[in-house]
Amino acid sequence: MLTAASRRSGRALPLQAARALLVLTTLFLFAGRSPAAPPASAPLPASAATAAPSASAAAAEPAPVSGTGQRIYERNRPLLLQVRTLLKTQDSQASVGSGFLVSAEGHLITNYHVVSQYALQPKRYRLVYATIDGKQGALQLLAFDVLRDLALLRPVDPAPLAGRGTVNLAPEADNIGRGARIFSLGNPLDVGFAVAEGTYNGPVERSFIKTLFFGGSLSPGMSGGPALDEQGRLVGVNVAARRDGEQVSFLVPAAPVRALLARGREAKPITEPAYPEITRQLLAHEADLTERFLAQPWRDAGHPRYRIPVPQELWMRCWGRAPQVERGLQFERSDCEMDSRVYVAGRLQTGYLTVRHETYDGSKLGTLRFAERYSSSFQNEFMGADDPTRTAPRCVERTIEREGLPLRAVICVRAYKKLEGLHDLSVLVATLDATQTGAQGRLDAHGVSFANAQRLAQHYLDGFAWIAPKNVSR
Repeated sequence: MLTAASRRSGRALPLQAARALLVLTTLFLFAGRSPAAPPASAPLPASAATAAPSASAAAAEPAPVSGTGQRIYERNRPLLLQVRTLLKTQDSQASVGSGFLVSAEGHLITNYHVVSQYALQPKRYRLVYATIDGKQGALQLLAFDVLRDLALLRPVDPAPLAGRGTVNLAPEADNIGRGARIFSLGNPLDVGFAVAEGTYNGPVERSFIKTLFFGGSLSPGMSGGPALDEQGRLVGVNVAARRDGEQVSFLVPAAPVRALLARGREAKPITEPAYPEITRQLLAHEADLTERFLAQPWRDAGHPRYRIPVPQELWMRCWGRAPQVERGLQFERSDCEMDSRVYVAGRLQTGYLTVRHETYDGSKLGTLRFAERYSSSFQNEFMGADDPTRTAPRCVERTIEREGLPLRAVICVRAYKKLEGLHDLSVLVATLDATQTGAQGRLDAHGVSFANAQRLAQHYLDGFAWIAPKNVSR
């Protein structure tokens, strides 16, 4: 839609996905059935592994903390650790984060993204810890929660960490009030352990995966550190920060920490690539996401001629762009995105949906020029390419009807190479009924099963219809 250059690849999918693509074409057989401002940037992990500090960030002085913050830091400093991912053949570090003790046996919690390189390539990397008082040792990865970005580790030799105590978990029924002071601990920018004071602001609104809003600063390297209330009890785990705002950071709630410890306490160390377990967790996530999304009715886009599917904003944010004119073509745009995305590795984030559309008025262009511009906008959509994590897209294209409204539709799928059974779906639709006006829409689903890709595609196609007034010629 007046954006990227067209690059629809024709490279082959794996056999499983290629067979599944044949089933996808049946969506068009039922497409005539009647159904009963730019997006905000996503939070960035507060990890030195994923967010290189700028010169200004490195020079920034932490805000002074209160006497309560000083007491909490002194009481918990023996429980804090730096968690490092090192290359197996040398001491060069690939990532640095923070962690904290949660059991007398030496179990510790950090973020999954801090140890993701080891989780995916355990033959190439190793995990080590370092304490404030200079103790160091090797770590084992026992379990992780990729959806909530948590990992549970244990020292190979628990003796150096014995007798230090544990970070206290707040009672499950304990409700902390908005505006209460909380204290985030960690090792920012790998310059030393520190405490950052801020405020608790409750759960992030419209987030599919529950995340807490921390009104304070988290810097790279603090990922996986604890955020404590004034009684020194765990409120959440440092996970991310927004770089387009001030004092906007995020925590994983304490409840998933308790669940992960219970599930993984006696688990055997992970020594093989964790793709099967990541896939299992992502499939459970996409099943829940799909069911809840399909249960929501589409909202009205407010167009006088077409019914265009716009999602609810329960866990999406929609941004509209006022009418613009480009070389005589007037168009409006709406973008809806989920903030919740699941970090897997590097730049690979998945487990989310986006929906957008544009409406066009070419009355000042004339029929031929409008047709050329409208068709080019449709063809210029980028549908993906073969990359290290996903196959090239395979697409089918049809002209279909929705209650007499002709539509041009393209459906593309890409298979994940190491997350078997997961796909990315793209559905592109354009109206074909008028010579000087039209609408185009697009749905993208990242990390869904093929069966749910079919259901989501059908749901989106069913959202288009004709709602022109009676006195408007069809």
